[in-house]
Amino acid sequence: MTLGIAPKRGKPRWLALLGLVVLGFSILPISSVLATGPVGTASGFEDDDGNLIDNSGTSDSIIDWNSFATTTWTGTAPYQISDKTFSGWKFKGLADAQATTSDSGFAGGVKQDDFCATLKNGKAPNKDDLKRIYVASQDINGHTYLNLAWVRIPQNTTSASAHVAFEFNKGTDGLCTGSVLAKRVSGDMLIVYDFEGGSAAPVLTLRKWVTTGACEISSDSAPCWGTAVNLTAGGFAEAKVNVGSTGTSDTISPSSPASVSLADSEFGEAGIDLTAAGVFTEGTCNSFGTIFGVSRSSGNSGQAAMEDIVGPGTFNLANCGTVIIRKVTDPTGGTGFGFTDSIVSNPAVTNSPFSLDDGGSKTFTNVVSGTGKTVTEDAPTGYTLTSITCTAGSTATNVSTNTTTRVLSFDISGDQTLDCTFTNTKNKNNPGAATTPTAIPQDSALISGLDTSGAVSGAADKELHFQLWSAAACTGTKLYEKTVTVTANTTYSTDNSGVGPSPGGYTMAADETDYWKIVYDGDSRNNGFSDCNETIQVDLTNSP
Repeated sequence: MTLGIAPKRGKPRWLALLGLVVLGFSILPISSVLATGPVGTASGFEDDDGNLIDNSGTSDSIIDWNSFATTTWTGTAPYQISDKTFSGWKFKGLADAQATTSDSGFAGGVKQDDFCATLKNGKAPNKDDLKRIYVASQDINGHTYLNLAWVRIPQNTTSASAHVAFEFNKGTDGLCTGSVLAKRVSGDMLIVYDFEGGSAAPVLTLRKWVTTGACEISSDSAPCWGTAVNLTAGGFAEAKVNVGSTGTSDTISPSSPASVSLADSEFGEAGIDLTAAGVFTEGTCNSFGTIFGVSRSSGNSGQAAMEDIVGPGTFNLANCGTVIIRKVTDPTGGTGFGFTDSIVSNPAVTNSPFSLDDGGSKTFTNVVSGTGKTVTEDAPTGYTLTSITCTAGSTATNVSTNTTTRVLSFDISGDQTLDCTFTNTKNKNNPGAATTPTAIPQDSALISGLDTSGAVSGAADKELHFQLWSAAACTGTKLYEKTVTVTANTTYSTDNSGVGPSPGGYTMAADETDYWKIVYDGDSRNNGFSDCNETIQVDLTNSP
């Protein structure tokens, strides 16, 4: 009977099903799993998964290198550059020649410590031939994060090592004589990416240029690269090379089509928390203006020869921002507009209060990161603040303006900028006129209190009308009108006794009482007015 058959020995059905489920998960492609260490998790950049693909989907809060697509490359190939900002990250790409004797590189025997090293053209060894480098940075929660990536030519072996240095220069001392390289100054930064090949994990180290003190290479003397700090061991950096990859898609390259496949060990990336590493200190400003990438023959700083070079190019890596305040007045020529602000700079300078004239500006450099910063215009005399506008290139966040309170408020962090213009329009004057009518009939008006500064618009502006009416309160029939153009505080009239035109065409034929009215239209500088307070009584019968 069926009920008498013993069950087959083996895994329970639920366990077998669980095994299928586990197996199902185990065969998911690695790229579908979000792989970031603590640095990438904090910054929101997938910095150590060994590819350029955003594995999180379409969320802008987590990105990878391909998130910057589509990129625009400028310059003459193969030496091209690309700049872009996406989701708060500032991106820089530098492309280089490859597999050619015309490729830019270093002269033979040049070491990392050599100041103003000699460059030459030549073909780099296969493992040291770089195609391009990528860098990206952003200030997040008071920390400055830097992401680095390199791309090299196809490799002859799957275990080729890679030794790539990223040098950041302040550029404050100009260029080396006859060279594109900046003269190194104290505090310049060198980040070295050492990958010994195969399954070895990349190691990132940091050096600063010193003019006194110990050198990394003990046989050298300052100026030199100082003692190396292991960023990887300190937990300040994480990195990955695409070892074993059959191809990772790069959609931000300058090639056509833009998407290229990078094979085994052709791509390496890293993420660094520069604030945790001590390069940047919250409340103290530091900045670098240029970058270049260089490959070297080995990880031995004392013996390694410099090989290929990519760049240099401009890249502002900073933990402090820049604020520019501009003044414009309508009409031009306004002076003495006062401001106060809550901006703090480092090194400390006196930022508040300050004053601007029309066409003037004030630039705040080394602005310490922070929220709720304000710039407030004092209540101007004779002017109204009509607008506060900020340029599209401004990168500060939470920017708000209020022309009633005259306050500009914003948040700013490392390497962000804010460029805003306060525009004031002069208040309108209230001109008046003293009139002198005669019985001919003629009228004249002495204009006073007229603002004649600046340009006005509209064909009817600046017109003064002399009108003669038949009834009280300037009603009834309009008997006569003469219009003159007002340009100054002077006398205008309907005849040649003043500055105005010749007599008009109305003649009194009988006894009558008429009423003069003058009307000024007003313009963008002056309010208009209307007066009907003059009576002309003519008795022709009893006239001598």
